Amino acid sequence: MRSICLVLLLLLTAPAYANEYHRAAVDRAPKKIPDRIVLTWSEDPTTTASITWRTDTSIAQAEGQIAEANASANFTTWARSETARIEKWKRNRLAAHFHSVTFKGLKPNTLYAYRVGSDKIWSSWYQFRTASAEPDKFTFIYLGDAQNNLLSLWARTIRTAVLDAPHADFIIHAGDLVDYPNKDSDWHEWFESGDWIHAKIPSVPTPGNNEYSNYQDVDKRRLSVLWRPQFTLPENGPKGFAETTYYTDYQGARIISLNSNERYKEQTPWLEQVLKNNPNKWTFVTFHHPIYAATQGLANKDQREAWKPIFDKYAVDLVLQGHNHTYARGHNIGSGVTVRDSTKGTVYVVSVSGPKQLRLRKDRWMTRGAENTQLYQIITVSDDTLHYRAMTAVGELYDAFDLVKQMDKPNKLIDRAPQSPERRWKNTLEKKNKDDKVY
Repeated sequence: MRSICLVLLLLLTAPAYANEYHRAAVDRAPKKIPDRIVLTWSEDPTTTASITWRTDTSIAQAEGQIAEANASANFTTWARSETARIEKWKRNRLAAHFHSVTFKGLKPNTLYAYRVGSDKIWSSWYQFRTASAEPDKFTFIYLGDAQNNLLSLWARTIRTAVLDAPHADFIIHAGDLVDYPNKDSDWHEWFESGDWIHAKIPSVPTPGNNEYSNYQDVDKRRLSVLWRPQFTLPENGPKGFAETTYYTDYQGARIISLNSNERYKEQTPWLEQVLKNNPNKWTFVTFHHPIYAATQGLANKDQREAWKPIFDKYAVDLVLQGHNHTYARGHNIGSGVTVRDSTKGTVYVVSVSGPKQLRLRKDRWMTRGAENTQLYQIITVSDDTLHYRAMTAVGELYDAFDLVKQMDKPNKLIDRAPQSPERRWKNTLEKKNKDDKVY
């Protein structure tokens, strides 16, 4: 009797589950209304801005409109239009049109409002400010791996970060934005988690291994089929690395994205030239796989040998990474894992913003570390001083330091980390079942 009841229950509930699955697929399918709107830079951020969005395939012609914003709603009357470029995209039964436009001829340090759409179907108006043409104070957010459980557990991190730094000028995403590179539902969650944040605050993304399919096979490794259609990024990198290896200059800083997933040596000559011909006071480099692993068994020796000597030669200030699903912050070290000088040289940071967590390695290179902790970082640059804060997803200060420029000397680091103990699995979980796994 119990078996019969179970079969009846399954038969009765199966259509409901099927309907739920169908509704979920329909909900993320593109529509006439623009969605997945993301603001990026593909050219000079003082005078241009790039917008990318998605619609269904019925929208064969789209445009963006932009105007200087002011307190009167009449700003819309002087908006100008730019015809969008369309990229057709299809995978399995899902098809979409990705649209992109780059607004040019903008004024530096000016507040603009834009919208995207076609005919009578438009997004809301979003505001952003162009970069200043001169070095000036700015703030940005840096996020390590988001990767999985995006809408349920990563969304709180990016949203808390923006509440903490509502006037952030851009957000660096240090790879593994999603778990499966070509899984549209993962990207749907990433965009929904950030929603208007992506449309208002420029994104500076670098790809992680989870943005690649067949990652374990070097010959078959391929960048996500959604990466380039949905991000409009600089194409000033080396040949073969379009929109993954690039740089942007912003108010006295050079921000460099490297692709740590493949062909390190092919990027090295380009990296050296970009650093050698750098007129900016500050230099930040972001990529996914850390120069120094924070987790046991995830070393990147070849990459370190290719890139670190160049970071040293040109005194890169800050390297922002992901991949290890822990938090670690430290300085240049020698051939082992002993800190060579805790107050000089390039600062290396590994962080994680999503829920997937690993354990720190037992041998230490880091000054401050954490396990089982979702974090975001807020970095403010003002003239000769950089202020860095690492915050937990519930808004608690976890790490902090200042970097101060010194004439003809290495940066001076002032450690401002709180005196609280490092967060470890044993002191961040009240109870852990023996069957629980740490991924």
